[in-house]
This record gives sequence, structure tokens and C-alpha cells, in this order.
Amino acid sequence: MKPAVRDDLRLLEGYHSPQIEVEARLNTNEAPFPPPAEFTEALAAELRSVEWHRYPDRTASALRADLAKLHGTEPERIFVANGSNEVLQTVCLTYGGAGRSVATFEPTYAMYGQIARSTQSSVVDGERHADGSVSVYEMERIVERYQPSIVFLCSPNNPTGTPERLDVLERALEIAPGLVVVDEAYGQFADWSAIDLCDDAGGPDNLVVTRTYSKTWAMAGARLGYAVIPVGMAAEFEKVVLPYHVDTFKQIAGRVALRFTDQMEHRVAAIVSERERISAELAQMRIDVWPSQSNFILFRTSPAGHSGDDVWQALVDRSVLVRNCSGWPRLADCLRVTVGTPAENDRFLQALAEVLA
Repeated sequence: MKPAVRDDLRLLEGYHSPQIEVEARLNTNEAPFPPPAEFTEALAAELRSVEWHRYPDRTASALRADLAKLHGTEPERIFVANGSNEVLQTVCLTYGGAGRSVATFEPTYAMYGQIARSTQSSVVDGERHADGSVSVYEMERIVERYQPSIVFLCSPNNPTGTPERLDVLERALEIAPGLVVVDEAYGQFADWSAIDLCDDAGGPDNLVVTRTYSKTWAMAGARLGYAVIPVGMAAEFEKVVLPYHVDTFKQIAGRVALRFTDQMEHRVAAIVSERERISAELAQMRIDVWPSQSNFILFRTSPAGHSGDDVWQALVDRSVLVRNCSGWPRLADCLRVTVGTPAENDRFLQALAEVLA
């Protein structure tokens, strides 16, 4: 007899992003360049002395100490996981679950709802303005009506590139009955960070801020993420995470990467410069373009008389892959392009101009 899938999972689909062989892959918001050669050399040197027959440091204490120093906080306020998605999953396993709800504001990162539902949390969706922002009124409406155990905010928001408003976050922290999670996967590209609210006194006791090594640290292949959390929360997380869930390689790679903070910041500045150049050229193409504080740009093709699906396919035909967001809530005919190398960006702009013409 065929095993039965959980009833609440039968109608769900997994997270998908088309994997197509193209010459310019600009659909997954990866870093355009690999880490510096010096990083690879330093990492290789560290790995030579690893006792591979031993389990890793269960609490990733050395990496947490280094990240705490980076953010001016204490190691007990750092939680490390296999990518920031595992941080989000751990939050939902610990503070969500059956009989509890999670609030998101659409359109936003699809994994918030996916992870919440897979942990048997119910999902309530608030609305964003057309520019991608959340209003104080909408935050109050959702929190007061549904009393969610977890509120997810994405700053800058994926896929609009919009940073969350500070007044909205502060209001959420005041009225939310549970956690407020600010996902800053692209936080280094933005003008401000919610980590700034985590002061020496500990900051709000219901604020979690997540970060990833996948974007600015150019380590998507390592799957390493972390969060700045309130004091005492790590002990709660330990009840649901698997033993030794962060392997030795990740812990070492994460520590070595922090030696190259200056190079990372230089790359962030270069990506921001390219982002502004792309945005300026897109604005000349009779399409709607969202102002972005991330490493990607969202645009709508219908003002130029083309459907998003048709433009996406035409770009693929020209060996340029972007993310088709046309099926996302409230994003009809929208595509999202990652900022790549200058050559990749030129190729995208030329291909898009040809398609729209």
C-alpha cells in the first residue's frame, strides 16, 4: 500500500526556480563573482587540519563569536543554520505550529508561506502598496485581527527590492503578540538594517533579524545563514534543530569569509552602482520599474505592450534567464533581474531592448 502524505501537504507544491542552461543566468539573486582567491586559499589551509572523523562543534561557538563581534553583540544572541531558510524553519518549528498563525505581506518571498504551512502553521496575508511597502495601518489591521505568533517582514523585500519602513517595524514590535522576524537576506545593499535596533541592552525581546552568506559573501554553494536573536532564544531553538546540524566545513568557511569584510563591502558598492545603471536604462524602455535597494530589480512589461511570459521566453531564446514573477500575487507581467557582471548586465539590457522593440 502506498504511504499517505500528510493531509495538509497534499495540495502544496515545492519551491521551484527554473534551471536552464543559458549564458547569462540572472534569476536567483546570486553574487556575480565568486569569493576572492585569497578566501579559497585560506579556507583550504584551514581544512587541512580538520579532524574529519569528529563531529562538528554542536553550537558553532567560534563562528557565533566572530559574527557577534561583527554585529557588536554577544555570541548567545547569534544562531547559525544551513542557510537563512533553515533559520526561518527553526523559528516556525519553535514558535509556530498547529493552532498558531504566521503573517506575511504579499507580494513577498514565497518561502515564508511555504515553511509556515509545512510546519502546520496557518498563514494570513496582508497587503503591500503598489510600491512594495507595508503601511502602519495594514500592520495594525493584520496583527489586531489575527494575533499572529510570527510576523514576517522582508527588508529589502523580495521581489520588489523595497526596504521595510522603520515606523512599520517599530509599530509591529509594539503590538505583535509574538515574534517579528525581519529577513535581511539582502540587507547589506540597503540604507538601514533592523540589526541597528539590537542595542547593547539587548533590544526588543521579540525581534529576530536573519542574514545569509549567499549574496554579498558570494557563498551560495555553502548554504550558511544566521540570525541575531533575543537572549534566551537559542535554548528554545535547540529543542527543534537536529544535532550537529551545521557541519564543520560551513563553520570554517563562515569564519574565514569574515576576514574579507573589506572586499565584501567593495563588491556591495560595485553591485549597487550597476543596479543604478540598469535601473536608469530600464526607465527609458516604457516599462514600470520598482526602485530597489537590493541586488535585483523588478519590472513590469505590460506598459510596453508585452506580456511577462512572452518577454521571459524571448529572453531565454537569447540565452538570458531572469525570474518570471508573473504568477506571484499582484505581479502580473512582472520579471525580476539579478544584478550580474557588467557584461551580463549589458547583454540583458540589449536583449530586453530587442524584445520590447
